[in-house]
Amino acid sequence: MLPMDIGEMIETEESVNTVLKLTERLDYNLLNASYERLPSARESSPKQMFQLVILGYMEDTYSTRKLESASRYDIRFMYILQGKPVPDHNRFWSFIKHRLQGEVIENLFYQLVNYLLEAGEIDLANLFVDGTKIEACANRYTFVWKKSTNKYEARLDQKMADLQSELTARYQEEIPTGTPLDTCYDILMGQATAQNISFVHGRGKRKTQLQRDIETLESYLQRKQKYEGYNATFAGRNSFSKTDPDATFMRMKDDHMMNGQLKPGYNLQFGTSGEYIVGADISSERSDKQTLIPLLDRMEKGMDGKRFETVTTDAGYESEENYKALESRGQAAFIKPQNYEKSKTRKYKTNAYLRENMPYDQDTDTYTCPAGSLFEPIYTTIRKSTSGFESTITAYECKECSTCPQKKHCTRAKGNRKITVSKDFITLREQSRERITSEKGIVLRLNRSIQAEGVFGVLKEDYGFRRFTRRGKINVFTETLLYAFAFNINKFHNKKKRKHEGVILHLPKSA
Repeated sequence: MLPMDIGEMIETEESVNTVLKLTERLDYNLLNASYERLPSARESSPKQMFQLVILGYMEDTYSTRKLESASRYDIRFMYILQGKPVPDHNRFWSFIKHRLQGEVIENLFYQLVNYLLEAGEIDLANLFVDGTKIEACANRYTFVWKKSTNKYEARLDQKMADLQSELTARYQEEIPTGTPLDTCYDILMGQATAQNISFVHGRGKRKTQLQRDIETLESYLQRKQKYEGYNATFAGRNSFSKTDPDATFMRMKDDHMMNGQLKPGYNLQFGTSGEYIVGADISSERSDKQTLIPLLDRMEKGMDGKRFETVTTDAGYESEENYKALESRGQAAFIKPQNYEKSKTRKYKTNAYLRENMPYDQDTDTYTCPAGSLFEPIYTTIRKSTSGFESTITAYECKECSTCPQKKHCTRAKGNRKITVSKDFITLREQSRERITSEKGIVLRLNRSIQAEGVFGVLKEDYGFRRFTRRGKINVFTETLLYAFAFNINKFHNKKKRKHEGVILHLPKSA
């Protein structure tokens, strides 16, 4: 019997053909450079290994053992191998862990994005950004809190100060308060050597006072080193997991105890266009405000300096820092104000005591309250965010609150009412409000809910992507880009089957 061509048994519209079509045009020089010695011609090449992994993610086959099984028995995987020996699960694991990490998988991903741009599947007109929190591959009850660590470390320092005073009196050797623990330990060990004291252990043995003091110092030293290691791991965060130190405890939408309990996870950010994922980033930030600019910077680097003309996000990304950053980059911000939904209610519109509803005189820089009193500026200060961004804040005070009959409706403060305002933020927020309520803004907000939120819906429900299977920020980012790569190829394949190529924006349907 002549060898049978497996490709004859695969239908033309099968997704494996789309995988081969899109991955054959990629440049694998960076992937090949990750090998000290490339596999022999009899083994599967790095390109074939990558194609097998991507096809596995497209077919909900993420386990390395399942990838090995599929390569052995699934005709689509066998077609990619072209008769070469089946890689075992250890080789799949090593390939993902050591070959695809870092800039290798990111380079391959953005090559695909640039191809979609050339093919007209996406454009540089509009970018839609959204994020979600994905649980880390970490035990749920391995939390370390910064506040607790600082409290326990302060207690240890006090115990150490008391012990140093006792040691000074007990051994007639000056040990000043604040002496490092290792120095105290060396002093006591010198005492033990000078007195020729041998340490004893076990039942029936009586320890000397010096041995007990040295063991106490050893336990203090271990605890001190542990707390210092914790503080180094925090790196600006308030918590981390012992199982996965890069993971931060966050409040998830769904949890195993159904009570809003904190769980270790990562803040996953996606940028989408034309229903494709065009950018991804992993963050330890619990809120979305500090994640937008790092995502855009990463995308710009991967896309060879290309930028999108507009950026559309939900209210979670609104901040003066993001507004000004997008303005400096020449990108129009279509960011939903945080008070947008509330501002449309009757209660909000009729509340004359809100700062937003008070008349403002730009010439005198004053607000007028419903009683006719003026809020005058009293000082200006600089407020710095966690990222180091500085915002100019102006404080206003009404000097006539003590005699005002409407005070109980206006404020609960004992003295005069004060309000703080960032004038730049108010201006930028109003500009963004005008944009999102325009005809173009309505279309972009509609597409953000379809495209950006739709990506997470597909990944969570269809792909079962609700928890990472790898640990560490680098490994988690590699896993994220594998999902994104597989998602884009599946989307390209399905749009081609439905003849929806080139559809980038969805327009509202009239009744």
